[in-house]
Parts: sequence; C-alpha cells; structure tokens
Amino acid sequence: MKQLVLDMGLATGPSLKNFCVGPNQAVLAHLRLWLGSQLALGSSPRSPVPTYLWGSTGSGKTHLLRAIHIALLEQGERIGWLDASVSTPAEFHEDWSVLLMDDVHAFNLVQQQAAFNWFVNAQTHQRAVLATGDVPPADLKLRDDLRTRLGWGHVFGLQALSESERRAVLRQSADARGVFLSDEVMDFMLTRFSRDLGSLMELLDLMDGYALQTQRAITIPLIKAMMNNY
Repeated sequence: MKQLVLDMGLATGPSLKNFCVGPNQAVLAHLRLWLGSQLALGSSPRSPVPTYLWGSTGSGKTHLLRAIHIALLEQGERIGWLDASVSTPAEFHEDWSVLLMDDVHAFNLVQQQAAFNWFVNAQTHQRAVLATGDVPPADLKLRDDLRTRLGWGHVFGLQALSESERRAVLRQSADARGVFLSDEVMDFMLTRFSRDLGSLMELLDLMDGYALQTQRAITIPLIKAMMNNY
C-alpha cells in the first residue's frame, strides 16, 4: 500500500519547464538556448565553452542538470555523468556529446582526477561541459587545474526563492493539480519540513498521492497521518 501511495505521488521528473525560475531567468534562458543549439545546427557540435552553476542547497542547480540530462537522452545523445556518489568514475568516451558533473565541490581526489581528464578530452574533442557546485569557482576546494577550468566559461550563481515566491509556487502547483492548500497547511509545511523548494515540491507530491489514496482533503491531520505511515 505504501508503495502505491508513493507511485501515485511521484512527479514525472525534472525538466526546464517545471523549474521554478524565480530570480534565475538568465540561467534558464542560457540553458534553453544551449539545449536547442544542437538541433538548430544539425550536426555541428555545441560550443565547448563550459557552463558552471553554483548555489546553496535548494537553489535548483541539480534540478537543472538532471533536466538537461533527461532532455539530451530524449534527443538520443550519449552523456558522461559524474557526481560525488560515483566511486569509480568512467574513462572518457569519444561518443559522449556532453559531460555533466554534479556537486563538484564534494569530489574526492579520484573524482577530481577523472573530472580533470574529462575536461582535457572535452577540449580536444570539442565537447560541452555542464557542472554544478555550491560555491563560486574561485572558492572551490579543488585542485587548481580543475578549479580554473570550471571557472573559465559561463558561470551563473543561482538564487533560492524567497518565502513569498515559494508560497506562490506551491499554490500554483497545487492549483494545477486541482488541490486546495490552505494558508494553515502551507504554514505547517514551511515550519515543520525542509524549506528548500525541491523538498517542498516532493512533499506536495506525496501529500497529493496520499490524499488521492485515502480520498481525503489535504489538511494538517492528513499530513501527520501520512508521515506516521512512512
């Protein structure tokens, strides 16, 4: 039963369309142009100038990187992916069209060596690189040759949404589902759970699924009952 509730509440996955842009219009516009450049130019390669996104937890940088990953796979492209959870990074492959690196600030020495190797090959083979981290390139505690490569291209600092913007996004997302969120419920969500937007949207997914499963409206007692069942 619990698995059914989770399945009903899951979103379709990150995309550029469902990114809550807030004050980050510039980075979204850049990524849309970048993503469409290959289709527009046919067989011409994307620009090898790297893009680096940085921001605090919940600012949306991983959402954007995974959205790009999904969109590229849907276009039939082959992607190199590296994040801090990958203990044994893959060797660079010439058939990769794009290299994606998530949370580079957390890379260990082995991952940093792999990332540097990927950068060198990306320049040689004219491949695009997109990366994310939690601080600007100059503040990354990484080897110098990797840090400078992360910072020499397009760099965007993502800003987290304000509380009023988070409330507006929650309200809009709930309305799109045909779900009513009272001010009391939103107050409860913002005071009892993680306040970053990604976590709040996941919570809304779960609440919607649980409400559908139990045929009840979303209220504070429903949220408490849902959490007691997990």
